[in-house]
Amino acid sequence: MLRQKCNNSHMRTIIELYDERPVENILSTEVFRPERTIILCDREIYQNKSLQSKMRRFLRHRGIESKLVFLQTEIYDTERILAKLNAVIKRYPDCVLDITGGTDAALFAGGLICAKTNLPAFTYSRKRNRFFNIHNAAFADGLECHVQYSVEDCILAAGGAMRTGRVDNSLLYKYAEHFDEFFSIYLKYKSSWTKTIGFIQRASAAGKDEPISLSVRSAYEVKGERGSLIPAPEDVLREFERIGFIKHLSIKRGKSVSFRFKDVQTRAWLRDVGSVLELYIYKQCLDCGVFQDVRTSVIVDWEGDLGRENVTNEIDVMASRATIPIFISCKTCAITTEALNELAVLRDRFGGKFAKAVAVTSQRCRSITRHRASELNIKILDIDDLKQKRAGELLASEMLRD
Repeated sequence: MLRQKCNNSHMRTIIELYDERPVENILSTEVFRPERTIILCDREIYQNKSLQSKMRRFLRHRGIESKLVFLQTEIYDTERILAKLNAVIKRYPDCVLDITGGTDAALFAGGLICAKTNLPAFTYSRKRNRFFNIHNAAFADGLECHVQYSVEDCILAAGGAMRTGRVDNSLLYKYAEHFDEFFSIYLKYKSSWTKTIGFIQRASAAGKDEPISLSVRSAYEVKGERGSLIPAPEDVLREFERIGFIKHLSIKRGKSVSFRFKDVQTRAWLRDVGSVLELYIYKQCLDCGVFQDVRTSVIVDWEGDLGRENVTNEIDVMASRATIPIFISCKTCAITTEALNELAVLRDRFGGKFAKAVAVTSQRCRSITRHRASELNIKILDIDDLKQKRAGELLASEMLRD
């Protein structure tokens, strides 16, 4: 983890103007590591001890020992903000002001106090990923920000927590070399993919009280929906054996099928219709070289309290670059308006203004869906992009887009 220390030995206190974008409240504390950060906020935030506790928890998670002090003021009343700033300066004459966030009234008050007292002030530009000297703060002039947040850091910074999902991401490196081939098999047999997975689900189904078995022995045909029969997808099963997801495949046409899953993880993927697209997009994020952290099956706990049953959502793929996350929804079916709305809510809640969102579908996207996605500032990748192998390129360009 990269660390930056303030090269201004006189700076022990940073004044922050509370902002609804989480990173703006703690980034300068992470970079400059003052003894304390004083956050000017309204009554609601001042009384929100849970939020304050989460901010302190995040700093501890990042190894930052700075003390957070919350002071109440009226954030739309310039005179009251001035009075509070004067009181802080009197108590901490070594302080500096970060004007990255805050209301217009707070920024105006900050300008007045700087002109009157020569208080140092600086800001941070997300677009340029640099700090800038606004007034008497040479230490911040053009300072590049090297802070890097993992996917989990991004969620924690927004007051949430990351729960264990369907996939052990720490083990994905063992399978990643096969994800492109897995997806190529999907594209080749896309029209019958649902039936293929349906056959594997039914052939490998375990009874209610039976342990999960990796070995599969099944009739050549299994019952599908509404009494239909699904024959063994011979060619696809042979492809799965070729890439090592199953082994010991034996097919007696018209009679029986047997094989063994490589392990529990491949069993889960071959029994789930959508996993193939999620794994492919995960691999594309890795390969494009833009992201420092990539995760699939990210379960977000909204309240950040893992000891309770809280509202959770699953993000198919999530990645981060510097302090900015990207949220990716993967659908092997058509993208719905509800799915777009949910993705936008997750992005805004756990990423903020600068976060990115992408919806990927292995179908052809309708113009009305693209229009709604554009309204929500969500990038769409559809089957044409996937067939042309442009997913990685488009994900990278979206992340780097201002």
